[in-house]
Amino acid sequence: MAKALPVSPLLVPIPEMPPVAGVRLATAAAGIRYQGRTDSTLIEFAPGTTVAGVFTRSLCPGAPIDWCRAALKNGKARALVVNAGNANVFTGRAGVEAVKATAAATAELLGCKPRDVFLASTGVIGEPLPYERLTAALPELLAGLSPDRWHDAARGIMTTDTFPKGARRTVMLGGTEVTIAGIAKGSGMIAPDMATMLCFVATDAKLPAPVLQAALKAAVDASFNRTTVDSDTSTSDTVLLFATGQAKHDRIAADAPGSAVRGFRAALTDLLLDLALQVVRDGEGAQKLVRIDVTGAVTAKSAHRIGMAIANSPLVKTAIAGEDANWGRIVMAVGKAGEPADRDTLSIGVGGTWMAREGGVVPGYDEGPVVAHMKGREIEIAVDIGLGKGKATVWTCDLTHGYIDINGAYRS
Repeated sequence: MAKALPVSPLLVPIPEMPPVAGVRLATAAAGIRYQGRTDSTLIEFAPGTTVAGVFTRSLCPGAPIDWCRAALKNGKARALVVNAGNANVFTGRAGVEAVKATAAATAELLGCKPRDVFLASTGVIGEPLPYERLTAALPELLAGLSPDRWHDAARGIMTTDTFPKGARRTVMLGGTEVTIAGIAKGSGMIAPDMATMLCFVATDAKLPAPVLQAALKAAVDASFNRTTVDSDTSTSDTVLLFATGQAKHDRIAADAPGSAVRGFRAALTDLLLDLALQVVRDGEGAQKLVRIDVTGAVTAKSAHRIGMAIANSPLVKTAIAGEDANWGRIVMAVGKAGEPADRDTLSIGVGGTWMAREGGVVPGYDEGPVVAHMKGREIEIAVDIGLGKGKATVWTCDLTHGYIDINGAYRS
């Protein structure tokens, strides 16, 4: 966009991001769409790095998604190239040519095979990617590689984001401390049907690709798949996890039970949830972060679906933006979810105050504490279906006029 957006009031500052053994990063300004800012990122991984990935389930994915799905079958990675400003989606043969040329040029510079190069693009849909500008920037990117440029990379992948997003964790694995670090971008077109817009995570752990893939899938389901900004699933959603194998821990077999990497999986899930909530905090025009806890559903899956119906409701989200304690809109969203529910067992609460129970308003209900809670930056909604033991938590943000302003002028 031509005009810089004000930083989200829900900003979480990016933490310190020390190096991860076997990872080097660089950014450059290729001029793909933006002027005067970095828009291309190269991340290099040590030889032998394994990789896992989860991608959008959109039936109209971008060319980079097709490329990464095919490359993932090899289970190895040497590089990741990301560009911002152009999504390379709905670009036909030109899109295929762009990914092939970019991977080939990167592979030649690094001395690896094109299939070891992963690609991601984000930005405008339907315009051919001027990949010549990206490949022309590769020598500069190669020369600028450094292990301590995580912050630069987090900024280089941004589009309508108002702040860079990063997270880092350490955990014991096989008797040795390993590091997990990740960056993400996303602000609008966020209703992950697997992940987020873009998220890249690296660890120095030595883990086989099948172990990585299982860990990533479970972690994404417990994090990104529980968030939404606007109910729209991107054509470019990508989460990639790279393991450089530089940590000196006990060997983990490809068929190792989940218990062998339980701590790693927990740390990975925690890191991805951190990044997912940063994306929601940076939702386009967002002023409030919203947590929705659903209990008493017939199953956990049913609770998740009910939670997402509430989180995606424009009426609920605009009521929150207007600080209106209108619990009837929450009842509406529960009813439309298509999951088992009964108005005579349903309970609704906001900010720790129960407003409705068993099909009616709680006797003596005082709206004052709820109104006060609604004026805050972080809103909590509780819904008990009263039919079973299924539960789930999802997160969203409010819907303000800022969302319309940003998306109405996105290509301007």
